[in-house]
Amino acid sequence: MTFFPDTEFVLACLLLGTVTGFLAGLLGIGGGALLVPILVSLFERLHVTPDHILHLALGTSMAAIVASAAISLRTHHAHGAVDWPTVRTMTIGVLIGTLLGTFIARIVSTQALSLIFAVFIGYVALTMLIGFKPKPARQLPGAGGLIAAGGGIGVVSALVAIGGGALTVPFLTWCNRDIRQAIGTSAALGLPIALGGTAGYIFNGWGVPDMPPQVLGYVHLPALVAIVAGSLFTTPLGARAAHRLPVPLIKRLFSLLLVALAVRMLWKLWNA
Repeated sequence: MTFFPDTEFVLACLLLGTVTGFLAGLLGIGGGALLVPILVSLFERLHVTPDHILHLALGTSMAAIVASAAISLRTHHAHGAVDWPTVRTMTIGVLIGTLLGTFIARIVSTQALSLIFAVFIGYVALTMLIGFKPKPARQLPGAGGLIAAGGGIGVVSALVAIGGGALTVPFLTWCNRDIRQAIGTSAALGLPIALGGTAGYIFNGWGVPDMPPQVLGYVHLPALVAIVAGSLFTTPLGARAAHRLPVPLIKRLFSLLLVALAVRMLWKLWNA
């Protein structure tokens, strides 16, 4: 038995990694909003047991975010765009919340996870399209507030397999942080989210029956390798572009893509 299922699967995962890697660097997101629904479709073609498809897509997406978050963090740090005190404080809550979220995901059905994911990315897309303006006097909360915010971001990130940027960037900009610093700080927080989430999905998927070959818990290793390979070169390109391109415009375009993905998942859920 070969490690990779087939050439078409490998090419699809490479392309997926290329696109999500660029977006991870550009927008400070992990790319899970794109990875999960597309991986669901790819795993359906591999005839994975329906009860495991979304969990496997979530776990594999979270593992892939580890690489893109690390590369994106390095590039944003080089541009001085990471608020390290905020990262250190929020990481405490992020790790606790992420591990808790993976345990919740284990006991939630595929249908419920699909609904949670679709509603969540629809909300994120709406937030991006509106482009809300925070009150000028609003600042970051104290340590307790940052830890609580990190915990909430961690739980949601684990449930929908994102790097946290879809929540962290709006939270930081809501607290009047510069958009580029918000993206860089979000990229830094994406790493502990991805590490904690990956550990949780591996643990909770360990020994589950009727899983496809070449998996580690809920992480599909061939898909992971191909996605990471595709993102290695495009993630730093996206991070550099974040400091040169009109990010608000790109975020609005990205929000339209999120709407399309949310509608697609809700349509499939409705017709299941």
